Amino acid sequence: MHRHGYKGRKFGRETDQRLALRRGLMCSLIEHQSITTTLARAKEMRRETEKLVTIAKKGGLANRRLLISRLNSVEVADLLMDKVAPQIKRDSGYLKIERAENRKGDNTEMATISFVDEIEIKEDK
Repeated sequence: MHRHGYKGRKFGRETDQRLALRRGLMCSLIEHQSITTTLARAKEMRRETEKLVTIAKKGGLANRRLLISRLNSVEVADLLMDKVAPQIKRDSGYLKIERAENRKGDNTEMATISFVDEIEIKEDK
């Protein structure tokens, strides 16, 4: 068979596991502004996360609800929409991927994915 027209990587997982992995990685990236993961996961996550940042920059209640449904976390969606997105000054290309050393156990290519712009999150207490 051919793979024409199929988008995305499978990561050797079922569909629900793959979705949960992507959502977890995106939530971690938004909370911590930088995470280290495998190169394939970073490349796949960048596609999804940049779309979410674009949605967050537009604002509005419908877009907030869309973010909540895609991330499965109200807190992370609010963080993205209220604190992260307003600090991003560019129209696209919000994330950068920098290669890191290979993982020791299985020699997998690792990468650090982070926001291009510096983002400050002040916690209100």
